[in-house]
Amino acid sequence: MLMRNNIHSSKLVVGQLVAEPGTRMEGRLKVGSMPDGTAVRLPVVLINGRYPGKTLYIQAISDGDELNGIAVIHKVLQTIVPEQLRGKIIAVPLVNVHAFHTKQALNPVDNRKMNRCFPGRRDGTSSERIAYHLFRRAIKQADYCLDLHQGGVHPMIDEVRVRVDEKHTLHGACLELARIFGIGYILNQKGPKGQLAQAAPELGIPTIDPELGGTHGWDAASIEKGVRGVRNVLQHYHFIDGTPQVPEQQIVVKQFVPLLSNEGGFVYYRAKLYDQVAAYQPIADIRDVFGNVRESIRSPVEGIFWAKPIYPMVASGGIIGKIGTPIEYLQ
Repeated sequence: MLMRNNIHSSKLVVGQLVAEPGTRMEGRLKVGSMPDGTAVRLPVVLINGRYPGKTLYIQAISDGDELNGIAVIHKVLQTIVPEQLRGKIIAVPLVNVHAFHTKQALNPVDNRKMNRCFPGRRDGTSSERIAYHLFRRAIKQADYCLDLHQGGVHPMIDEVRVRVDEKHTLHGACLELARIFGIGYILNQKGPKGQLAQAAPELGIPTIDPELGGTHGWDAASIEKGVRGVRNVLQHYHFIDGTPQVPEQQIVVKQFVPLLSNEGGFVYYRAKLYDQVAAYQPIADIRDVFGNVRESIRSPVEGIFWAKPIYPMVASGGIIGKIGTPIEYLQ
């Protein structure tokens, strides 16, 4: 329950934006300029709770075509009452503004993937500079970070990624944060250099990378899972009242095994995403342009059918899906 007599007085400051205790502030953070001199500004929402507590940082659209996360932020923030909040929330609904406007994953200014650029560089490329400003002004203030992603426009299960090595001092805290998010599927694998979920833990900030499905535009089911996940985090870490809805048992995998086609043709799947498949189980048939089966593709390992391409055709040597393996269980 809230401690009504335990009121704090510290401001929440990001750049020129200031939120007093018990208030919400919306504004923009300058991170660069366009060729015509127009300022590039990222939208920022600050919610400074009336009561003391931790600070949560949450961002979306690090890749310009991954839109589910912004809907999650919209829905969650609509439910937060600053007068009842313990702690602080910093939300950046749109990170990769250049890629967003061109409806593509990569920043067209430097052709970089934003989530390979953290903690950023003050004198770096466009993506590195945006990452630098966010990391220095906002992310470093956080106690926990949520970097909302999805599998681009490619169909994928809803899952959460832990991107630090198992020997990392914060691995346990990141895995616990993933468990509390509570989607039910976790990839526990060290990520590429420059990911926020790898850079922030270097400063002692537990961070996860929820991957909310994969689709063109928005997917309602994935968005609702994301909303539930963020609220689980807010409840578990005592930002708001309530009991997290966390599955009793969650599946954890450590790697993806690609399914490759030897024959070019059209893919007819015999397994569905989320299916737990056995080694050598048929996953898909490849049919030629006349509809004849040219090849049956089997899973080389036991695991979860995790992801597949958006289009139902493939060239020789193309990937028709990925299996998450080996299966472990987290309670």
